[in-house]
Amino acid sequence: LTSNQVLRKTYFLLSLTLLFSAIIAFITMSGFLPMPGPGLTIVGMFGLMMLAQSLRNSKWGLSAVFAFTGFMGYALAPLLNAYLHTYSNGGTLVITALGGTGVIFLTLSLYALITRKDFSYMAGFLFVAISVAFIASLASLFLSMPLLPVLVSSAFILISSGLILFQTSQIINGGERNYIMATITLYVALFNLFISLLNVLSFFGGRRS
Repeated sequence: LTSNQVLRKTYFLLSLTLLFSAIIAFITMSGFLPMPGPGLTIVGMFGLMMLAQSLRNSKWGLSAVFAFTGFMGYALAPLLNAYLHTYSNGGTLVITALGGTGVIFLTLSLYALITRKDFSYMAGFLFVAISVAFIASLASLFLSMPLLPVLVSSAFILISSGLILFQTSQIINGGERNYIMATITLYVALFNLFISLLNVLSFFGGRRS
């Protein structure tokens, strides 16, 4: 596949998976599916992501991608419910975070597409940053430091933005020829970006019910 073909296939598949995730999240929030527990969420997320990656060159690759992204929408439902019921302006927070995610993605994607800069040098930095932020997020669960979760979320906003630039650059410049892998990377970046924006917005502008 040429870089333009990979780009088109990636964006098309990303659009479908985002829509599918939103539908699954809505169905779950409406009570048609039971809410997942923390254990199922962690196992399902990492297990299905590894499955999709392992099947990236298989005819089952697309099915695995939809299984993974559908489960991500399923796992997102409890979080969205919590925000909607905890904050009186929960709906506004969710819509604002969703809009912010879209604006950031479009802006960074257009920048990478127009300038065609090579951001491959960010690979090492992003790996280290993700590792540190993940450890910090685990620490925030056990440490009573109110600002730590906000700092972690802010870090993930920057990391997710970097991933969008990096992956788009990889597609444009021929570093990524598998649109399934490209879709998974961009999807995860958008998922984390949305949740992180939601956390930051709720901290500074959330009104508890």
